[in-house]
Amino acid sequence: MKYFQSTVLSNIQLTDDIFVVQVVRHGAPVSAGQFFMLKCWDKELTLMRPISVYQATEETLSFMYRVVGEGTRRLSQLQKGDAISLLGGLGNGYPLDQLHGHIAVVGGGVGIPPLSLTARMLQAQGETVDAYLGYRDQLFAIEAFEPYCRDIFVSSEHGPEGYRGFITDLLKAEQYDAVLTCGPEVMMRKVAQLCAEKQVTCWCSMEHRMACGIGACLGCSIPTSEGMKRVCKDGPIFLSTHLFQEV
Repeated sequence: MKYFQSTVLSNIQLTDDIFVVQVVRHGAPVSAGQFFMLKCWDKELTLMRPISVYQATEETLSFMYRVVGEGTRRLSQLQKGDAISLLGGLGNGYPLDQLHGHIAVVGGGVGIPPLSLTARMLQAQGETVDAYLGYRDQLFAIEAFEPYCRDIFVSSEHGPEGYRGFITDLLKAEQYDAVLTCGPEVMMRKVAQLCAEKQVTCWCSMEHRMACGIGACLGCSIPTSEGMKRVCKDGPIFLSTHLFQEV
């Protein structure tokens, strides 16, 4: 974990409300599934905003985000050369050392971008990766998966491309040694159910409102089968069987 001041290299609008900001990395540590706390304002807004890592190089970090409130609206206004504060990488990340063989990554909405870094790291350690990407309408970030995935399945609820319906309709969990999922909770519950039926290990990336990002304030605590857990510190990655008791 590192707190540092960085510089915006680019901030590109991809869809009506999806942006990707790239900043100088300054040696910050990062692993698949981790997130950073970001801040580009002074006193008007107190809290930093948690955003998962989309892509990382030795020199840069990229974060894809949807504009949903004042904090992300401020992020969307950043220009090249602007200053930005970061804290990270935070959270436990996916257990890459336990993931071997044929792996599926299943993303929905803004849960899609961070899975591209996970796919890259899995492919780098010799695993075979398939991606299942579910959208509501406008598509984004598909090209980020292409170098690292054997097959890519796309669905959209209202858009013109891909399978018309839910991405979970396409998932055949029994084909995989493990499934990793990130996105809306209703989607992850369905992924967890499909995996439980086929006795396939499923890891879920949980999202929650956060204040500190380091586990001190307990504001992001959620109930699990092992008691209350902090999404920012004990997670955001959890076994599906610890989250969804019905599966």
